[in-house]
Amino acid sequence: MRKWYPAVLVVLTFVVSLVAYPRLPERVPNHWNLHNQVNGYGPRWTVTFLFPLMMLVLWGLMRFLPRIDPRRANYAKMQGTYDLVVNLTLTVLAVLQLVVLGAVMGAPVSMSRLVPAIIGVTLVILGNALPRARPNWWFGIRTPWTMSNDRVWERTHRVGGYVITTIGVLAIVAALLNIAIASAAIGIVAALLGLGLVAYSYFAWRQETSQ
Repeated sequence: MRKWYPAVLVVLTFVVSLVAYPRLPERVPNHWNLHNQVNGYGPRWTVTFLFPLMMLVLWGLMRFLPRIDPRRANYAKMQGTYDLVVNLTLTVLAVLQLVVLGAVMGAPVSMSRLVPAIIGVTLVILGNALPRARPNWWFGIRTPWTMSNDRVWERTHRVGGYVITTIGVLAIVAALLNIAIASAAIGIVAALLGLGLVAYSYFAWRQETSQ
């Protein structure tokens, strides 16, 4: 499934785009604020072909980059995890395209709830997969200290998995409760925790190299 899934998904999003494009006006809503109010408009291609094009480019990059990774041998040890990340990335973009198209075409879509919920579910899945990542130059928590010590990489990604999963759960709760301010606050918390993970990788490196 993981081999053909990305190709099928990309093709389907382009098909949906081709069907939707002539049904839309020349200018359409393409941005919403935290209160589910439209605050941006643009040409119809931005809500039809932008996501499929992003998917195509990202799919190509995520398949090409491991080939030039100095630690490409590690991908064989985490192939299932890396495939999950690729498929998850493409699935999120495909779902976002459907959500945006639904909102533009008049469906009762609450962007302020759906988008945080989608991000939250994504983070929960990613957080559970992250500890299985192996040292590489393209995917994971890459700091000077995780990249210089495999044990530091392992420790940081184990902690990072818990942190990212927690942020995802908070985002889902905020979406269910429709708390716009909470969603913004979670973004700030996520940034602070990201800095915390960088700091943790340094302290883990100090512990590992001082033994």
